[in-house]
Amino acid sequence: MNLNVTEEAAKWYEEELDIDDTTDLRFYVRYGGSGGLQPGFSLAIKLEKPAEPIAETTIGNIHFFIEADDEWYFDQHSLEVSYDTKWEEPSFEYKK
Repeated sequence: MNLNVTEEAAKWYEEELDIDDTTDLRFYVRYGGSGGLQPGFSLAIKLEKPAEPIAETTIGNIHFFIEADDEWYFDQHSLEVSYDTKWEEPSFEYKK
């Protein structure tokens, strides 16, 4: 599994979360929401230190990661996070 975040998406997170220093940002699975890979679940974020990351990348001031306990959700897909100019927010694409 790979995790790719575009510079534009990373900049959006930096601005929205008021990040100035190096920060760890986890993508994790939550129950509910829409647009997820698995029905009834979606991605959420939280600022926390990694414990057992299975995918990670650092863009700008943010170290993005996904923990091993969320691996089931991705079902052998990689996560691509980009910036959607129409909606002015990050968008998620799952690729095998």
